[in-house]
Amino acid sequence: MKKIYVLDTNVLIHNPDALFAFEDNQIVVPITVIEEIDNFKKGLDEKGRNARQIGRLLDDLRNTGSLQDGVKTENGGTIRVVLSRYISETAKEILITDNNDNLIIGTALFLHKENPDTPVILVSKDANVRIKADAVGLKAENYETEKINFNELYEGFSVLECDLELIETFRNKKVLKNKYGNFVPNQFLKLVHHPEDQPDIIEIARYNCDTDSFYPPTFYQDQELFGITARNPEQAMAFELLLDPEIKLVSLIGKAGTGKTLIALAAGLNQVVEKDLYTRLVVSRPVFPLGKDLGYLPGTKAEKFNPWMQPIYDNMEILLTTKSEEESKANGRIFGKKKPSLNDYLDFGFIELEPLTYIRGRSLPNQFIIIDEAQNLTPHEMKTIITRAGEGTKVVITGDPYQIDIPYLDSGSNGLSIACEKLKNEKIVGHFTLLKGERSQLANIAAKFF
Repeated sequence: MKKIYVLDTNVLIHNPDALFAFEDNQIVVPITVIEEIDNFKKGLDEKGRNARQIGRLLDDLRNTGSLQDGVKTENGGTIRVVLSRYISETAKEILITDNNDNLIIGTALFLHKENPDTPVILVSKDANVRIKADAVGLKAENYETEKINFNELYEGFSVLECDLELIETFRNKKVLKNKYGNFVPNQFLKLVHHPEDQPDIIEIARYNCDTDSFYPPTFYQDQELFGITARNPEQAMAFELLLDPEIKLVSLIGKAGTGKTLIALAAGLNQVVEKDLYTRLVVSRPVFPLGKDLGYLPGTKAEKFNPWMQPIYDNMEILLTTKSEEESKANGRIFGKKKPSLNDYLDFGFIELEPLTYIRGRSLPNQFIIIDEAQNLTPHEMKTIITRAGEGTKVVITGDPYQIDIPYLDSGSNGLSIACEKLKNEKIVGHFTLLKGERSQLANIAAKFF
C-alpha cells in the first residue's frame, strides 16, 4: 500500500536527497518546513549549503508541475508542499499551534484525518517530535536510510584461539591459508594461545584478499615512531594500516584513552618529517557545530581555532617531548639540544592545522590528513572531506561513536560509523577498533563505569 510521508525540517537539512528516498510513495513537505529552511539558507556552514540545495531541488520540481497538487518523481512517487492552514481542529485543541514543530505535527494529523485509508507517517530526526506525534495518534519514524547497526559494526580484526603449533607454523612459513571464514581486505587475525600459568602467546596476521591468505605485518615491526611504540597488539595492528602507503583511508574507532589520536599523529609525523613520504601533515577536527563561524572568537584564524585544537596540541606535546628527550639521551646529554616545539613544525610547513569550516573546495594532493572527532560528522560531511583527497594523499579518520555532540546523530548514523561499514570491502581502505585504554588507570576506570 502506498503511504504518505510528512518530512520534518531536520530530515531535509540532514540529507536533501531524502526527498527522493521514499520510492513510489507520496511525500509531503509542510510550508512550515520551507519557512524554517529559508532561515538557514544564508549560513556558510553545512546546514546553510543543504538549505540552499533543498530550495534548488524544489524549484526544479516546481518547473515540471504544481507542488500544491503534487509533482511526479522518477520513481513513481509524488512530492507536495502543503500549507499550514491544513491543520485539524483536533490539533488546535491539543497543540500550541504557534510552535513550528506542532504545526508540522498538525499538518500530518490533518492528512491522517483526510486519508483514513492511507497510512500517514511523520518522519523526523527529533525524538521529541516523534514522541508528540505518537501522543496525538500519529505514526512517527526516524530517518534511517543510511543508519547501520552499531552493535554489528566491522571491528577490523577477528580472534582465533589456537594451539602453539599453528602459531609456530605461521612464524616459520610466513603465510597462513584462510580456512577460518569470510574476511574483508586488510582485516587482521589475532592468533592467541593460552598456555597454563603463563602469559598468552599472540601472533598477528593480516588478510590478503587476492591470495585468500594471511601474512605477517610488514610495515610495523615494533619500531619506534616519533618517540613512541605500540603498547598492545591492537595499536600495533593500527600502526600497520597507518604506515602502509597503499592504504589511502584508515578509520580508527575507540573509547577515550585508547590512543587513536596519538598513534595517528605519531604515524603522520613519522611519514612526513622522518620518511618524507608526504609533503605535509594536515590535522583537523569539527568545530562544534561543524562550520560554526570562528569570527565569534578574537584574533587570526589560527588564534580562533586554538581552543578547538587544544587536544591535538596536547598529543603533539607528548610526541615532541618524548622524541626530544630520547634524542638528547642518545647524544649523551639531557639539555644539550633545543627541544623542537610545535610552532617550529608549523613554521617550517610540516604541519597544518585546518578548521573543517574551510576545507570544502580544497584539493589536497600528497598529504597525510587526520580528521579527529569524526563521529560528529554527518555522512554527507564525511563524503565532502574524503573527496578532498588528491593523488598520493592518505586520510585518517578517528573518533568515538559513543561521544557524539551533534543533535540528530547517533552511534549508527554518524559519518564515521557509516564510512567504516560501507568502505570495508575496498582494498585501499583499512579499519580498526581499539579496545584497550592506555591513557591512565583512572581514565580506564572512568571509561568502564560511565
